[in-house]
Amino acid sequence: MKLYGYWRSSASYRVRIALALKELEYEYCPVHLLKSGGEQKSSEYVRLNPAKLVPTLELTDPNTGDRLVLNQSLAIIEYLDARFPSHRLIPEDPARAAVVRTLALDMAADLQPIANLRVLQYLTGELGQPDETKVTWITHWVEQAFTAFEARLQHTAGSFCVGDTVSLADVCLIPQVYNAKRFNVDLSAYPRLLTVTEALEALPAFIAAKPENQIDANS
Repeated sequence: MKLYGYWRSSASYRVRIALALKELEYEYCPVHLLKSGGEQKSSEYVRLNPAKLVPTLELTDPNTGDRLVLNQSLAIIEYLDARFPSHRLIPEDPARAAVVRTLALDMAADLQPIANLRVLQYLTGELGQPDETKVTWITHWVEQAFTAFEARLQHTAGSFCVGDTVSLADVCLIPQVYNAKRFNVDLSAYPRLLTVTEALEALPAFIAAKPENQIDANS
């Protein structure tokens, strides 16, 4: 199993957390999103992921023995959950699964794409906006998303986002908290979110998946 990713990519971070929670061994293949204009744009990588994004998971299909190449972090995690159900990240109960997916999508579908590297590069590059505008942009969207997430947690949280079991919601939350802290967004208005974050960040799987603990960190 090979994971192509970038240490500070939110989507790669999500998959690393899922792999760590399931205690799955894999080879990590760094794809530098900034070096040489972005290694994700190389012809070799585009063959793996035409969208020129990370992560990509490459593995063997157990049914056919063929090479299987998966893109999109949530699709990868759902595949891992189905194939390796030792630590389910999406509950079997349909109602509880819907709650988990709602929280996960709040982070992975609504917030992360508009604070993505390529969006920020377009903002400061083609649109000519200064770095101060980039920070204002990020802060605005983090506050919008985290305000709603905090309200949801009042009804769903136990030790973690949904009760006392780590789920896909937690896997999607932590990378966005990491990004918010990178840009010095004030998170004091989200006490329940911070309590859940503190509990998650103490878990071995989340520690192992941290950006700073990857072989390409600070490269």
